[in-house]
Amino acid sequence: MFNFTELPPLSLYIHFPWCVQKCPYCDFNSHELKTSLDEKNYINALISDLEQELPLFWGRSISSIFMGGGTPSLFSPESIDTLISALRARLTFSPDIEISMEANPGTVELGKFTEFSHAGINRLSIGIQSFSDDKLQKLGRIHGRKEAIRAAEQAHDAGFNSFNLDLMYGLPNQSLQQAIEDVETAIALEPKHLSHYQLTIEPNTFFHHQPPTTPDDDHLWEIQLACQEKLAKNSYAQYEISAYAKEGAQCQHNLNYWQFGDYLGIGAGAHGKLTNAPEQIINRSWKVKQPQDYLNNAITDKRISGRKTLSRNDASFEFMMNALRLNEGFETEIFHRHVGLPISVVEKALKQADEKNWIQWDLKKIKPTTTGRQYLNNLLELFLPDN
Repeated sequence: MFNFTELPPLSLYIHFPWCVQKCPYCDFNSHELKTSLDEKNYINALISDLEQELPLFWGRSISSIFMGGGTPSLFSPESIDTLISALRARLTFSPDIEISMEANPGTVELGKFTEFSHAGINRLSIGIQSFSDDKLQKLGRIHGRKEAIRAAEQAHDAGFNSFNLDLMYGLPNQSLQQAIEDVETAIALEPKHLSHYQLTIEPNTFFHHQPPTTPDDDHLWEIQLACQEKLAKNSYAQYEISAYAKEGAQCQHNLNYWQFGDYLGIGAGAHGKLTNAPEQIINRSWKVKQPQDYLNNAITDKRISGRKTLSRNDASFEFMMNALRLNEGFETEIFHRHVGLPISVVEKALKQADEKNWIQWDLKKIKPTTTGRQYLNNLLELFLPDN
């Protein structure tokens, strides 16, 4: 079926499912915290979950860890320290491992970032979204402009050499100038990485049922181009659709996703993807979403909500769906190594994309053009399994 000669890199994703309150645009597996947080039981559940996964990847090292949510920064530094210590005892960490944690400015008090750093976190991703108090209120965020700025300053004070700030654009009634001011404020705080992405209205969210007034497509395009220009002038290179970084500060964990690497997933609702070279298959699995169900079943197979073995077509499409998000595209050798198939399996779609001037293509590399990035959804449709 496949022909894997070596395994792709392996990362670990850890999901923390609770938030102080659910944002109206959020479709992630997050749940409003209505009782006191039982940190100890959840950390123990994560460790039990991991221990049952260990036989699936014996001998492989972990290149990155990402703690997402939800709001991981709701947990105490002591709990994070306990978790990372347990991970180190059970896993082989790469020497230069990246350990990231998402943080909400509204949940971080003075000194907490320093303690997270001492626990082993070496990269933060801070969910700012906007520096406008009005826009933050409309987004249902629990922090304001002052807390957002203070969080970035505290990341510097805590000694984080690398941290990311999340920013949204296309917010309710947002003007071009307001969007630019958000980017300018973020740049002034000197993060090495910025995520700048459009607010989208997702199904099963409050905004889906009661949509806010957002900018039209022409206005969104104007905002995107102006903000990209501002970021480029300040040495933030765009390396993915919504990711911008100073030299050497790209998010290694996300790069592994975008290059179709392997990853473990532990925690309520976490997804995983693992290559099994001896059996020449790629398996996906995902854990139960409800936190209490997860806690009740973390030591049994009932923690797993579903499994899927990818077909050749599935794997090819998933690779292209991720790798073509990268501005520089990918080496064809990575396709063979991570998918276990020759690039010729997608040759028909590549030729169609080339004819439309959506990609630059040779024997060594495939890269989306400026037009291809602008029409990315149309480009990806060419690689759908039944196309």
